[in-house]
Amino acid sequence: MFHIFQYRRLILITQTSLSNMCLKPVLSRPVAFAQIWKSWFSSHFLLGNKNIILMGPPGAGKTTTGRIVGQKLDCPVIDIDDDVLETTWNMTVSEKLKDVGYEEFIEEEGKALLKFSASGSVISLSGSNPMHAAGMQHMKKNGIVVYLDVPTTVIMSRLKSMEVDRIVGLSPGNSLKDILQFRKQFYKRWYDIRVFCGEDVAAEVIAEKVLDAVKRYQDSELETFISTRSGRSGRSMEEDSHKYFSDVVVQGLAPDGGLFVPERGLPKFTVGEWQGLIEATYVERAEVILERCIHPADIPASKLAEIIATAYGENFSCSKIAPVRHLAGNQFLLELFHGPTASFKDFALQLVPHLFAYCIPRSCNYLILVATSGDTGSAVLDGFSRLHDTDKQRIAVMNFFPEDGVSPIQKSQMIGCQKENAWSVGVKSDFDFCQTAIKQIFTNSNFTGFLTVEYGTALAAANSINWARLLPQTVYHASAYLDLVHQGIIPFGSPVDICIPTGNFGNILAAFYAKMMGIPIRKLICASNDNNVLTDFIRTGVYDLRGRKLISTFSPAVDILKSSNLERYLHVIANEDGQLVTQLFNQLENQGHFQLHKELLEKLQQDLVAGWCSEEDCLAAIHSVYSTTGYILDTHTAVAKVVADRLQDRTCPIIISSTAHYSKFAPAILRALRIAEINQNPLSQLHLLSSYSALPPIHWGLLETLKKTGNGDHQVCAADMSVLMHHIETLIQNHFM
Repeated sequence: MFHIFQYRRLILITQTSLSNMCLKPVLSRPVAFAQIWKSWFSSHFLLGNKNIILMGPPGAGKTTTGRIVGQKLDCPVIDIDDDVLETTWNMTVSEKLKDVGYEEFIEEEGKALLKFSASGSVISLSGSNPMHAAGMQHMKKNGIVVYLDVPTTVIMSRLKSMEVDRIVGLSPGNSLKDILQFRKQFYKRWYDIRVFCGEDVAAEVIAEKVLDAVKRYQDSELETFISTRSGRSGRSMEEDSHKYFSDVVVQGLAPDGGLFVPERGLPKFTVGEWQGLIEATYVERAEVILERCIHPADIPASKLAEIIATAYGENFSCSKIAPVRHLAGNQFLLELFHGPTASFKDFALQLVPHLFAYCIPRSCNYLILVATSGDTGSAVLDGFSRLHDTDKQRIAVMNFFPEDGVSPIQKSQMIGCQKENAWSVGVKSDFDFCQTAIKQIFTNSNFTGFLTVEYGTALAAANSINWARLLPQTVYHASAYLDLVHQGIIPFGSPVDICIPTGNFGNILAAFYAKMMGIPIRKLICASNDNNVLTDFIRTGVYDLRGRKLISTFSPAVDILKSSNLERYLHVIANEDGQLVTQLFNQLENQGHFQLHKELLEKLQQDLVAGWCSEEDCLAAIHSVYSTTGYILDTHTAVAKVVADRLQDRTCPIIISSTAHYSKFAPAILRALRIAEINQNPLSQLHLLSSYSALPPIHWGLLETLKKTGNGDHQVCAADMSVLMHHIETLIQNHFM
C-alpha cells in the first residue's frame, strides 16, 4: 500500500526558511521568530491529519496550485497522476489510456486510489478521478475536497495552448466541451469547498484562495448573525449568544424584535470572479454566490448545490430562469415571473423550504406563519407543498392574507395552492395588520412556549423578515447585470440603475446587497404607488405614518406602509449601530414616525432615489407599452416603468424588475387595454387575455391552478389576535396530533 505519514518537527530557523517566508529586514529577531512560529503553528494545525484534496478539470491548475499550497503549509505534496498512477502502472497516463480504453481506465484509476493513503498532505487529483465513486469515497474519509471551478471556456483555451489533444472520454463523437460539461456532475458530487477561479488568475492567488477557503471551512465561528437591534459588539439587549445560518433560517425574527443580519456582512467578489460567471447558467451563478454566503457547517456545499438544482429546475417555465429582455431605449426588463406561481417570490420560496427542512431538528414539528399582500402566500404554499412526504408530515404552513386586499386571481391562486400541509386564512383587515400580528405572535413567549410544551411544535417565519428569504434574491440582481455583459450591452464595470416596485423593501434591499458584493449598480430607484410612504422617506428622511391610511391599488403587493426590511438597510448605513436602529423603530411603533439625522439621510440618498405612480398613470403605461411593443406589463412593473421614465438620466442602462406576470391582475390589465365589459370570472379573464397573443404569453401554470380551484374553500377570520392564535392552535391539533 502506498502510504505517506505526516511528518511533524520543530522548525530550525535557517537563512533559507527566512527568505522563503519573505520576512522584511526591518523586523527585529524576536519579532521575526514570533511571526515565523505563529505562521508554522497556524499552518500545521490548519491540516492536522487531514489532507487538502484539489479536484477539477484538466487544465484547472491543480498540480501547480498544490505545490504552492504545500510550500506555504510546509507539508508533503502528492500529484496522483505523477506520484501514484504512473508509479503504480510503470507507464505514463496517456499510454495507459491508449492501452486499456476509456471505461477500463476509469476502473484502473479507481483501484489505484483505493490502495492509496496519506495524511497531512496536499493532493492533486487527476481530472477523471472523481468519476470513480468508490475511489472518491475512500479519499474523502481523510480529506477536504477543494473544487477548483474554472470556466469551461478558460479550460478549453488552456488545453489548446498546452496542445492537449486527448483527455479521458474524448472520442470522435464527443467534443472537448461536451466532456468538460459532463464531468461537472461528478465534481459537484464530491466537493466540500468550491474555489471559483476567474480568467487569468495567477496560481499564487488561487493557492491563497484555497487556504482561505479551508480556514473558513474549519471555522464556522467566522460567520455568525446578529440582530439589527444589537450593539456594535453583537450583543443583543435580550440575548448574548450569536446565531448561525441554520439558526436564523428556523427562527426568522430575532428575540429582541430586530431582524437577523450577518455580523461580518456579505462576501465581496473580485472583478475576475464576477467575470468568470458571465458565461455561467443561472443555477451555476446561484451555486457560487450562495455557497459564499452559507457556511458549509450549516449546509454542505454539495447539498446546497443539490437544493439549488431542485429549486430552479423544471418548475420554472423558462430555461434561463430570470431572463433579461430589452424593452425600449436604455430600459431592460428582468422577468421574475417564470416560476410556478408567477411572481418573483418563487425565487426564494422554491429554495427556502428545502433549506428549512435541512436545518431544522428532527425532534420537533414546525408551523410556518406567513403574512402576504398578494404573491408571497401562493409562493410559500407551493414551495412547501413540494417537500418530500416525510418532511411534509413535520412541516406545515399557515398563510394569512387581507381578505379584500388582494386581486381575485391572487386569492383564487392561494386557495388553489392549499395542500395537505398548507392552508390559507383570509383576515378582515389589511396587510400591515397581518404582518404586525405575526411579529407579535413570534415575540409572545407565553404562546410560543405553550405550543412547544403542549404540542411539540415551534413557529417559524417565511416572510422576507427571514434572512433565507432575502438572500436568494441577490442572485437574480447579480445575474441580470451579468446577462447584460454577456449580451454585449455593456462591458463589465459599467454601471446600471435598477428600478424596483417597492413595498416591504426586501427586493430593493437584495439589489443593494448585490451592489455591496461587487455588482456595479449606480442608483437603486424605489417605485411606490399611492401608498408612497417610502418615496416621502427617501426624499425627506422622515418616515411618518401619522394620519396615513392604506389605499387599495391595482398593485397590491406594494400596498404596504410599514416596510420591514428597511430596518436592515438602515442598520448597514448606520454602521451597525443597533442602539440607533432600536430607537428609530421603537419611535415608529410608539409614535408613528421617526426622522434620520442629516448625515444618515445623505448616505441613504447616495444609494436610493424614489418616485411614485398614480393609478391612472399605471394603467396608461400598460396601454402605451402594449401599443408600441406588443408587450404587456403587470401593474407593479408598470409602476416601476412610470417612475423609471421620470427619474432615469439615460446615461446608463436601467433594469426594471418585472416582479409578477400580468395574468395575476387580469381585471386591471383588461381595463388598461380598454376592454369595455369584463367578465368577473378569473378563468374567463385569462382566456380573454390569451386571445391577444401578447408577449409574454399567458402564464399556463397559473391557468392550470385556476382550473383546479373552482370555488375552493378557505377560512376567513376577524382582525383579532386571539382569533388568529386560535386558528394556529387548531391547525396544529389537526395536522400534527
